[in-house]
Amino acid sequence: MLRKINEATAMGFPRICGFAALGFAAMITLSNAIQVPAGLPAAGAELGEVVAFFGAESRIVGIGSALTPAAWVLATMFGAGVVSVLWGSERRRDEAWSLLGLAGLVLQNAAFAGVIAIRLALTSTTSTVTEGNGATAGLWALHDALFALNATFLALALVGLSVGGLRAGLIRRWHGRLGLVSAALLFASATLTTWFFGRTDAFGLLGLVGWLLWVVWIVAYGVTLIRLNRECAP
Repeated sequence: MLRKINEATAMGFPRICGFAALGFAAMITLSNAIQVPAGLPAAGAELGEVVAFFGAESRIVGIGSALTPAAWVLATMFGAGVVSVLWGSERRRDEAWSLLGLAGLVLQNAAFAGVIAIRLALTSTTSTVTEGNGATAGLWALHDALFALNATFLALALVGLSVGGLRAGLIRRWHGRLGLVSAALLFASATLTTWFFGRTDAFGLLGLVGWLLWVVWIVAYGVTLIRLNRECAP
């Protein structure tokens, strides 16, 4: 079945993109492992907590943020790899699920670039001003809004690549269902958080579970692309 998806997979591009998926998962996990234990405030945190962290931990924020450009490149490569495998069969069915998923990855890269830019800006504003500074409060509110909306684009990527992979026989049912469950949790988190903006902590667990499932999903997809390349090789 996999041989019929795309003969070009034997050329190696999907395998490279499979390793890119693993690299992306490693990068975002490492970034969080560096910043969260250091006290990175969660969305909806009090302004005093925000000022204390970004004023004292600018180095930690810089190190964590330095990993994200590579993560965005790797995520885009992963999406392109899935498109390269699925596009032939999708064109025959007049579908474009994989392109929908790639669009979600590109949009989440753009949204999270805004999140990282705001975090870096906060390391400057909080080091010279008091807790009541309006610029800091405004930046943090914008940070929370972008962070919440980013889950929408993750959900789009999960739906597009999961449905496309299932319909082409590229991924197993449990893998596709995992992606759809993660998408549902992330979309619900984004919707509820924006609806009740200012009380984002109430929906933090929903988004966290969806995010953890997303990491497992992308690792499994990366392994699938790597193994696909081996199975199609002569």
